Amino acid sequence: MSKPQLEPLTTFRRLPERVMRRRARAFLERMKRRRTVRQFSSEPVPRQVVEDALRTAATAPSGANRQPWHFVVVEDADTKRRIRRAAEKEERDFYEWRAPKEWLEALEPFGTDDCKPFLETAPYLIVIFAQLHDLDQQGEVVKNYYVNESVGIATGLLITALHQAGLVTLTHTPSPMRFLNEILGRPKRERPYLVLVVGYPADDARVPRLSKKDLDEIATFL
Repeated sequence: MSKPQLEPLTTFRRLPERVMRRRARAFLERMKRRRTVRQFSSEPVPRQVVEDALRTAATAPSGANRQPWHFVVVEDADTKRRIRRAAEKEERDFYEWRAPKEWLEALEPFGTDDCKPFLETAPYLIVIFAQLHDLDQQGEVVKNYYVNESVGIATGLLITALHQAGLVTLTHTPSPMRFLNEILGRPKRERPYLVLVVGYPADDARVPRLSKKDLDEIATFL
């Protein structure tokens, strides 16, 4: 296998410390305002905003640069309705008999249940698929590496980009999610990773009052 061609790093520009500190703090304050929302407006969202957010997600690092992700953007009402029906079926099973007691107790403060109207209300659902392997030009299987890690990083960038653009999101993970392959016509080599609900918040949207762990609880400097 030939080595990849290397090129000079021309995109990096060293910043003065005061600029670094200002940017880091400004971005922190911006991200502290990000909240997961469950009540969405049906107001349309500019498609270019979503496209650029996806381009941002695609800049994520990935194992061997395989880029093992595929994003299906759903705005068709009938398709969203089919996804909601299938997701709510799995959610009913989860809340009624699959979920352990401890998990249900952890979810109780958030008031979640098997009813997921946001899957139809929000203007966009972005269904993220993880590609367990790829196919080369000859149709031969090519293994992908660090798939979960790579797709997770790309998803984080996508959520951040959408928040930066002035939208709200919700990560939705009904289990199992293989119904998404059938509804969206995706191959078996792709595994549904999550459904990202995207749009504006409803006028009457409410979110839980949450606190985040302090830095000394989540990080250790040695």
